[in-house]
Amino acid sequence: MLAYPIALEKDDGALLATSPDFPELKTFGDDADDALTHAVDALEEAIAARMSYRQEIPLPSRGENLVPLPTLTSAKVMLYRAMRENGIGKAELSRRLGCHMPQVDRLLDLNHSSRMNMIDAAMRAVGLRLSISAVPAETPLLAIAEEQGKYRAR
Repeated sequence: MLAYPIALEKDDGALLATSPDFPELKTFGDDADDALTHAVDALEEAIAARMSYRQEIPLPSRGENLVPLPTLTSAKVMLYRAMRENGIGKAELSRRLGCHMPQVDRLLDLNHSSRMNMIDAAMRAVGLRLSISAVPAETPLLAIAEEQGKYRAR
């Protein structure tokens, strides 16, 4: 799972949430929990916009308030990043999967509830294997990210 850092700053009785990894992300909340909850939605919107414009999606940097993306969103981001890193476009992925382009579009659409077996097949088609694990809920997100190498140094 990918977890991005969110900076919180007081702003006229509310908390402003921003991200060092996504400068375009700005959202508010009444308190820290509310701001971080809104930050998940804002992160997904920022990522969807970058994917739409075929821009880079960075790995998470380190930070204090790590906000995890939903599992399916994380998998789609990892697929998108792998496609970019390997120079594989949607047409090539469609060919490798033996499916039509609209199916590939849905695999990369954060608002579509893709089936995990399709995400798994797409990962294999770009030379990766999807790996899912479960850890105790109280395990700090930073420890998980460091173990999996899913952050970038600042």
